[in-house]
Amino acid sequence: MSNNQNLANNIKKLREAKGLSQEKLARLADVANNTLIKMESGENKNPTLETLRKVAKAFGVSVDELIN
Repeated sequence: MSNNQNLANNIKKLREAKGLSQEKLARLADVANNTLIKMESGENKNPTLETLRKVAKAFGVSVDELIN
């Protein structure tokens, strides 16, 4: 499985485990809802490190945990 697919799966798994909607997670991470949707679907293959950091922080995990 590619890192990109791992990222998409991990975002969805973590989001659902926390009971968050995509919109709520986007607000918590301070990223555009569309950006988050594309990351979770695997459409955004190269999110910026800053975006990864924001999403990881919203989940309370490291960037490494988020992408692996």
